[in-house]
Amino acid sequence: MPDYVGSQLYKIRHSTAHIMAQAVLDRLPNTKIAIGPPIEDGFYYDFELPRPLTDEDMQWIENRMKEIMRKNVDFSVREVTPEEALAQFKDQPYKVELINDLVAGRVDDNGNEIAAPAEKITFYTQDTFTDLCRGPHVVNTREINPEAISVTYKKPAGAYWRGDENRQQLTRIYGTAWESPEQLQDYLFRLEEAKRRDHRVVGEKLNLFTFTPLVGKGLPLWKPLGATLRDTLERWLRETQIENGYLPVVTPHIGNLNLYRTSGHYPYYKDSQYAPISVDEEEFLLKPMNCPHHIMIYKSDMHSYRDLPVRLAEFGTVYRYEQSGELHGLTRVRGFTVDDAHLFVTPEQLLAEFKNVVKLIQHIFNTLGLTDFRARVGIRDPKSEKYVGSDALWEKASAAIIQACDELGLPYHVEEGEAAFYGPKLDFIFRDVLKREWQLGTVQVDYNLPERFELEYVAEDGTRQRPVMIHRAPFGSMERFIGIIIEHFAGAFPTWLAPVQTVLIPITDRNIEYAETVAAKLKAAGIRFEIDKGKARMGGKIAAARERLIPYMLIMGDRDAAAGTVSVRLRDDRDLGAMPLDQFIELITGQVNSMSLDLVSN
Repeated sequence: MPDYVGSQLYKIRHSTAHIMAQAVLDRLPNTKIAIGPPIEDGFYYDFELPRPLTDEDMQWIENRMKEIMRKNVDFSVREVTPEEALAQFKDQPYKVELINDLVAGRVDDNGNEIAAPAEKITFYTQDTFTDLCRGPHVVNTREINPEAISVTYKKPAGAYWRGDENRQQLTRIYGTAWESPEQLQDYLFRLEEAKRRDHRVVGEKLNLFTFTPLVGKGLPLWKPLGATLRDTLERWLRETQIENGYLPVVTPHIGNLNLYRTSGHYPYYKDSQYAPISVDEEEFLLKPMNCPHHIMIYKSDMHSYRDLPVRLAEFGTVYRYEQSGELHGLTRVRGFTVDDAHLFVTPEQLLAEFKNVVKLIQHIFNTLGLTDFRARVGIRDPKSEKYVGSDALWEKASAAIIQACDELGLPYHVEEGEAAFYGPKLDFIFRDVLKREWQLGTVQVDYNLPERFELEYVAEDGTRQRPVMIHRAPFGSMERFIGIIIEHFAGAFPTWLAPVQTVLIPITDRNIEYAETVAAKLKAAGIRFEIDKGKARMGGKIAAARERLIPYMLIMGDRDAAAGTVSVRLRDDRDLGAMPLDQFIELITGQVNSMSLDLVSN
């Protein structure tokens, strides 16, 4: 969100959050206020309320906000001493805590970590409301269109103070604000469309996956149709990788705890890992990352510079502990499979190999029609102590990523604090059809793990040298990626990806025999199909296939059986009419082989 912060829209939302807090206090004067920052698509404010909010309350608050905006009041700023700030908010315990942390140099006014103590405290006031805030804000509420804001579009939610589940649970009221009513309506439409596309709803309707408490939270079970979808993606990427010189490997689901101590994953990410398992006086860990295992495969053989680059790839399942409240369908789970690969290269090969990885990721995105994305170069936060390795190695790795982006003509922005603990990375942030952003492919340059594991290759001059590692995962988590593309396509997958590519609909029972003859030819051509032998009428069978978003329906009656034809209808209701079976097979295999996003050629 770098371009968003400080923009006019950011100021509008930040100011509207303050107006909402004023309206809430007007409605419920005994409310305790916490924080209220702008976020990507709006804003929120956290409150400790004297009672739960009703729908009537929410409508009153929204109306009151619009009333305040129409008064054309100014936002005024002033600096005060910490003592004055504490006096102002003596009855607001959350503000008092923030002020004390500001003075101590622990957090800013939104609760984010900062490095320096605050000598002065900044207040912003509009109308009757004053808040602890650094801004920025609009100059006057006339800059906010009252018809372009809403707080009733979304139910309030629970939120722990400072994100700590051991502390007070507050009520978080969300709001959204835009520069015009048309933008607001477009946003609200996209929200409704997102509900329709929700991968949890679509996945259940299409019978792709399920969750059950007896297996455990965040652990999806893939049903046959979902497994077919997943297998199709994996096969395609595996074949693409092999074509690009990757070598398949397989590693176990657990590893000795000392492996992850050496890599640094334990204890760096201890809070997101499951507790170690004690077996035969040794400790093991459910695998949180694949890279230490790939490193040990590389280290098991001696390598010459002539062998490099070595590219090891695996669809490796890993396990991370996520808090129950953070789990969300397939996009936030506790066990997931990463399309992981690790490249071991000489320093001279680094730039070319990195560029090739980026090109591979772009090819994968383009094939799936995911063309709206931006690149983010994540570098370390110099104020953080979570990163390992020397400054010189970090500078070298970051420079290589930026040089590769420049040479590829890839637009990017640099963001501190987005690096892995062992090296900087290039992330691809994709926007789906609803303009929501998702992080997908990632590529990382790593000089540090080769040092920690003392990896070597024999250089041309006979000396032992350290390889450089490139970590890459075009899809990231297969579970999360499938959740995203379910929503992107709204379950209407392109033919090559659809679990069932065509359904055969015999008009009467006497046409079933011909349908089975057609099915045998489709099977020989590698087409995934089903035969609907149910007792429903033809119209009902067509409606059922359309509801399941199956790309093609082949309707066949007595005339088709006599002529060797099939009547082809598409899931979008286009009717291609009767055609010879061989012609249909040529049509559908052409769409599959070309990995077309359309159902018929243009």
